[in-house]
Amino acid sequence: MSSLATLTQWLTGEFDNQKQALDQPIWFVHLRLWHLPFPIAIDGYPALFAEQANALFLTNPYRQRVFVLKPTQESDRSEAQFEAQYFGFRQPDRVCGAGQNPDLLKSITLDDLEPLPGCCLKIQFQDDRFTAQAEPGAKCCFQYNGETRQVVLGFEATADRYISHDRGVDPNTGQALWGAVMGAYEFQKL
Repeated sequence: MSSLATLTQWLTGEFDNQKQALDQPIWFVHLRLWHLPFPIAIDGYPALFAEQANALFLTNPYRQRVFVLKPTQESDRSEAQFEAQYFGFRQPDRVCGAGQNPDLLKSITLDDLEPLPGCCLKIQFQDDRFTAQAEPGAKCCFQYNGETRQVVLGFEATADRYISHDRGVDPNTGQALWGAVMGAYEFQKL
């Protein structure tokens, strides 16, 4: 059950946290999240395009990224079975909206992607779910509007749920700024 094919299948789809947003509207915005097969394998491994949007503003999506899923190296001494390496887009506006219009991804090449150093998650299968977290001390940073932004990545995935621990933090203070500040975002697969 803990195969790369299962991990990819469980992560692929359209997700929504409507129930959580209705139950706790003060803490959680109603979001839509897409994980779509990326049309290009990277180093021979499956990759997924990710994008999300506020459910009230689906025509204004954000956080476009790609993550490659692959087995960990045999020399890796952690107990992780897989890893997810994240990439950003050099021109994210070219793929903005691809969650709802996957044809936007057809013209993308590997040259359109840039690796995001420190943005790699180790993934384990345990208790009927995949759990992913960054290595201790890893800093996932990227440039946005001329400023360095940092995000702490992490997730759990089952066949019908995706739980996101992603949260933006101030790179200088570590203070949480956005995302899973008051707890994980709990998405149901649609």
